[in-house]
Amino acid sequence: MKGVESVEIEIVRLAHARDLPLPDYATTAAAGADLLAAIDQPIELGPLERRIVPTGISIALPVGFEAQVRPRSGLAAKHGITLVNTPGTIDADYRGEIGVILINLGKEPFRIERGMRIAQMIVARHARAAWREVATLDETARGAGGFGSTGVQTGAAAGSAKRA
Repeated sequence: MKGVESVEIEIVRLAHARDLPLPDYATTAAAGADLLAAIDQPIELGPLERRIVPTGISIALPVGFEAQVRPRSGLAAKHGITLVNTPGTIDADYRGEIGVILINLGKEPFRIERGMRIAQMIVARHARAAWREVATLDETARGAGGFGSTGVQTGAAAGSAKRA
C-alpha cells in the first residue's frame, strides 16, 4: 500500500497448519494481520476460561521490530473473547510457535474452530531505552497524577473546569 512501510519477515508454517493460509490483512488499510486457530479439534471456551490457542506459525522478526498480538474487536464486542496479555509481545529473537492466550469474558461458552480468525498481529519498530538516572524529573502540568487524574469531563464542562 502506498505510504505504508513494508518489511519482509521470514515465516515457517508448521506441520499442523500446512492447509491454513498465512496471516493476511483483511483490507488494504488494515494494520493487523489475522492470526488463525491451528487446532485439530474445536475448542469450547467456557465463561472465564482461558486457553493458549496455537497459530501454526513461527516468525523471525528483524532486530528493531516487534510483533504485537491483539484481540479482534468483533470477537470482543459480540462474544467477550479477548486476550489475557493484550497486547502480547513477540520479540525479534523468539523462534517458537506463536500462541494466543484467549479468555472468554462473556456469559456463554464460545466455540473455536480450525482456521477461525482469533487475533491480529501488528508488526512495529521499537526503540530500546538508554536509562539515565537523575535525582528529579522536570515538572509538568499533570505531575504525578495517573489512573483517572485527568477526569472524565467532556466539551464545555471540561474547558470551564480547566479555566477555574
